[in-house]
Amino acid sequence: MKKIIDGKDTPLGRIASYSAKEAIKGDEIIILNCEKVIITGNKKDILKKFEEKKSKMGSGQRGPKHSRNSEKIVKRAIRGMIPSHKKERGKKIYKSIKCYEGVPKEFQNENTIILENKKENKFIYLEELTK
Repeated sequence: MKKIIDGKDTPLGRIASYSAKEAIKGDEIIILNCEKVIITGNKKDILKKFEEKKSKMGSGQRGPKHSRNSEKIVKRAIRGMIPSHKKERGKKIYKSIKCYEGVPKEFQNENTIILENKKENKFIYLEELTK
């Protein structure tokens, strides 16, 4: 079964946990509007943490690479909630998840799932983070 989730104004953790649970059940997950997903918390702290990760990547040091694309950030958060993502079953689950910026033409007239979102006072959109 295919589940299409609208990420607009929804916290990253809520999308990631819901998507991981549904993908483990065997559903195909499609997440739209990844650039409008929010990360809750103090905006300055979030930006500082992300800048530190980017600077480590570009300073000649070896280490993990951190993506600057909002759809890859969302997919990476989901991967962290999939058990054994390095094994065959986990890889199959991970491949069943698709993330998109905006809404592609093929999904414009589809019904989407809107997760319950309580908008916090302090948050930042992924599009602001990945400029």
